[in-house]
Amino acid sequence: MSHSAVPAATCPFTGASTPTETAAAAGEAAAAAATTFDAGIEAPVADWVTIPDLHENPFPIYQRMREESPVHWVPAVNRYMVTSYAACHEIEQDEARFSANEHNSLMKRSMGHSMLRKDNPEHQVDRDAYGSTLRPGTIKKHWNAIFEANNEKYLSELLAKGPGADFVWDYAAPYTGENLRLIMGFHNATQQDMQRWSQTLIDGTGNYADDPEVWAKAKASSDEVDAAIDEMLPHLAKNPDQSLLSGLASMPIPLEAIRANLKMTIGGGLNEPRDVLATTVWALLNNPEQLAAVKADPKLHAVAFEESVRWVAPIGMYPRETTTDLVLGGVRLPKGARLGVVLGAANRDPEVFEDPETFNIFRPKKPHLGFGGGVHFCAGTWIARAQVAQIAMPSVFEKLPNLRLDPSAETVDAGWVFRGMTKMPVLWG
Repeated sequence: MSHSAVPAATCPFTGASTPTETAAAAGEAAAAAATTFDAGIEAPVADWVTIPDLHENPFPIYQRMREESPVHWVPAVNRYMVTSYAACHEIEQDEARFSANEHNSLMKRSMGHSMLRKDNPEHQVDRDAYGSTLRPGTIKKHWNAIFEANNEKYLSELLAKGPGADFVWDYAAPYTGENLRLIMGFHNATQQDMQRWSQTLIDGTGNYADDPEVWAKAKASSDEVDAAIDEMLPHLAKNPDQSLLSGLASMPIPLEAIRANLKMTIGGGLNEPRDVLATTVWALLNNPEQLAAVKADPKLHAVAFEESVRWVAPIGMYPRETTTDLVLGGVRLPKGARLGVVLGAANRDPEVFEDPETFNIFRPKKPHLGFGGGVHFCAGTWIARAQVAQIAMPSVFEKLPNLRLDPSAETVDAGWVFRGMTKMPVLWG
């Protein structure tokens, strides 16, 4: 007689099985898991993938990997890379088997142990400490007016520089840097500090080549941020405002957690809106029919924003670690396997998106994975949408109706862990 045919001995109050029953069930589950694990295949090895190639243009690499298998072992980055939409989505929805708390994490080394590298319940405690600062109601009541003023200031500075100015470094970066400085409450820093801190800290997070110079710059910025936080916390405790630091000043959160979470926010909070703003404008300037449609219907700014995040995810990959032996997309992964969840590849999976390599604001609406998912869905999503789709994009195309790429200068997009425009000279008038 099989075990399942034996009458269950369960707790009459909770339904929980007796220790004997539980142990037997666990044994069955383990046996079933072992059978499933044995049915999986070994991950193919993508030893042809190099970090320089990923940095220059990862999309042909992702295309080949998806066609071969949803999961590869990639020696160049010392981890399994997951490239199909289905497998990435499965990871996002299963915190029990795919932990955010990765061992030997580059992000922990660069920024400390932030909420992004914690599982629940520890993750939720840190996330709740951010309070209402990043939520839609506060954005509408408080931050949008500040974003509009900053947009006016930095768009005017772009105009003052004249045709040939760089859309990224003369507008998108200072605009989003100043917004982030005020959101976070760094009244003792400049938007230039925010840009430098953000870039060096995320360079550390993506330092898969283990470059010592990158680590040195990340450490220097980390120390500067710690000093700035230590100075602002007592000031904001006495002079509260709407900023993240002000809210954290009254929270019973350990200082190390505050420091790590704010460094994580400096990284993603600047590069994500900066890069999606520049990438969206770049894509529209290269697709005149779509740009004309956006200008004719302001509601399409939001559509273009989401399509841009799908097409080129600003945060292209994040790590996870398996908590048990398992099979993902038919591939065996041992307990403790280090994974790269490649959103930049998942968002171009032809199993989900038709003609996925093309930027197309008219494609049928389907959810992309650009902001992550599950309990780790990006807390700054609404802030990014407000800064870019609601304020910056309408203003840019209204005040610069003849905005165009400078045909005499090179335009460059780069990166794979973080990807965006690095050079974008523009003309107008």
